[in-house]
Amino acid sequence: MLIWENILLALSGLRSNKMRSLLTMLGIIIGIASVIAIMTLGDSISSSVTESMASMGANHITVGLQQKSTTTSVTGSGMTFSFGPRMTETTEEDLVTEKMLEDLKIRFPEAVTGYALSENIGTGTARKGELYAYVNAVGVNDENLENENLTLLAGRKLSDRDQQEARRVVMVSDLFVNNLFGGDTGKAIGQSVDVLFNNRYYTYTVVGVYQYENAGMEFVSSSEQDTQTSMYLPIQTARDQTHNRAGYSQFTVLTAKDISAAELCTKIEDYMNGRYYRDNDSFEISAMSMESVIKSMTEMLSTVSLAIAAIAGISLLVGGIGVMNIMLVSITERTREIGTRKALGATNGFIRFQFIMEAIVLCMIGGVIGIIAGVGVASVVTNLMGYAVRPSVSGIVLSVSFSVFIGVFFGYYPANKAAKLNPIEALRYE
Repeated sequence: MLIWENILLALSGLRSNKMRSLLTMLGIIIGIASVIAIMTLGDSISSSVTESMASMGANHITVGLQQKSTTTSVTGSGMTFSFGPRMTETTEEDLVTEKMLEDLKIRFPEAVTGYALSENIGTGTARKGELYAYVNAVGVNDENLENENLTLLAGRKLSDRDQQEARRVVMVSDLFVNNLFGGDTGKAIGQSVDVLFNNRYYTYTVVGVYQYENAGMEFVSSSEQDTQTSMYLPIQTARDQTHNRAGYSQFTVLTAKDISAAELCTKIEDYMNGRYYRDNDSFEISAMSMESVIKSMTEMLSTVSLAIAAIAGISLLVGGIGVMNIMLVSITERTREIGTRKALGATNGFIRFQFIMEAIVLCMIGGVIGIIAGVGVASVVTNLMGYAVRPSVSGIVLSVSFSVFIGVFFGYYPANKAAKLNPIEALRYE
């Protein structure tokens, strides 16, 4: 009951000095709004980036050749550091062969479900008369194409027969079709296109059209005509074109659902380096999972958000000082009231609690307004950036808690000063 009465007294005091109370709360409002906006924006970006990367295969492992280090240094504490890569070109003997991939699957039968293989041909220009479209040609196997998660709009995907016979057939984007066939996806199927790579034309037949929006990481130009999209063809066709029959410098391991990608990365590195690259002077195997990349990126974004929020939180201290200042002024104005209360039997604890509660109510109201303003600003910014809005629950809880703390911390000194007033002197105050 005592708490509720003091809250009502505090609200009554705020209403009687609306402008002064608003100006006092302004520092709290700006501080809370800044912290909430920054943390909400950070959480929204972090969640969107994490989901986007997870959709690319968070449990998949990218394995590739890495230059070995040349210089080793041992510190006094026993830690070993290596410096400088061996700057050598890859040879056929360095590449990962089909036999190595088979052995890896036999070594980890329950963890490795398949491989997403690719052979990058490079960028080229597809032409149909005077019309053109820029492409990045990539040879893929069935697992890689399935992992791309493309939405098929017309025609078909690359078949096993296409792969086995190394046919010159391709899947292109709807943006490619817009540039060369006026957007008619049905007309594009079965048509031949000439693509220029390194001053030489290659002819392919279009067998499928996929939706560009789900196409992944292509380079996007401000002009739709000049936007580069991926053109997928059978991996054996690509290897014939690049004259690569030896193996792969990089591949993706598709893993089972319940497997820890981080642990499997270490096992793959140890197995392949110990068995195949122990005597290789220039290269070794390096494995990296999207899971570890997502974890590192999430930690980095969270750290940056907290650092910026901490800087923005400095304004809360300014707001707290403003609360203390206005409470001291309020005590001076209400000296006779305090004297009267003490003369009627109010204890020092009651007077102290009354003014602390007024400071808390002042900060809480400012905190609530700040939270609403912060979420609103963050929502507008995240929508403009194209991300889904995810209000920071931890930021809201932290802000509310901090508001109460500010009220208690900066309100205690004025409240204690009021509690210690001599009632006789207070009654004489003019």
